Amino acid sequence: METVINTIPGYRVYEYLLALAPHEELGQRICKLKEAFAEKYKTEDGGRGRPWVPLVRFTQYAMMEERILTRLKNVAMAFPPFKTELKDFGSFPSHTLYVAVTSKLPVQQLVKTIRTETQRLMKMNEEHKPHFILEPHITIARKLKPGQYEKGWLEYSHRHFSGRFIAEGMTLLRRPEGEGKFQPLLQFSFQNLPVVTRQGDLFG
Repeated sequence: METVINTIPGYRVYEYLLALAPHEELGQRICKLKEAFAEKYKTEDGGRGRPWVPLVRFTQYAMMEERILTRLKNVAMAFPPFKTELKDFGSFPSHTLYVAVTSKLPVQQLVKTIRTETQRLMKMNEEHKPHFILEPHITIARKLKPGQYEKGWLEYSHRHFSGRFIAEGMTLLRRPEGEGKFQPLLQFSFQNLPVVTRQGDLFG
């Protein structure tokens, strides 16, 4: 049944990731960290994938995409660019290691604003609710086995890393549900403009 739904135009289902991207040089440094960890601890993904600070993940029908894009554009237009500070490492026991974002407040404020403005549009059904990420981070390795996690965290909890970037916008990525890699769909620039009337306030 699911396959049939996915073939009807408008009823195609996508997974989405909304995220902040560090600048190129910092992104390359983090990529090298990911690759070195993957090589040393033999992780499944091999350290591939661009580094992101995830804001929200959600699954939704393609027919909802245009309304979500409009709402996200309004959020970004009203939000100011902000400095994002990275320092050292953290972990989600017992499966993920990450570079810690220490300037949490602006990222959390952005996520809360997105949640207020878009939560209803992003919720597909009771089984597919949006996941708003209030612990900002950049993943180094995920889906680790217990041994990989324990050894990796023992090493990285004593290692140091620092970096910073100006978040000038956010990127929405998507992929067909359960298939392939996330691909960038659209970037929204933070413009710090007074947005008096949001389209959503008029049309829901």
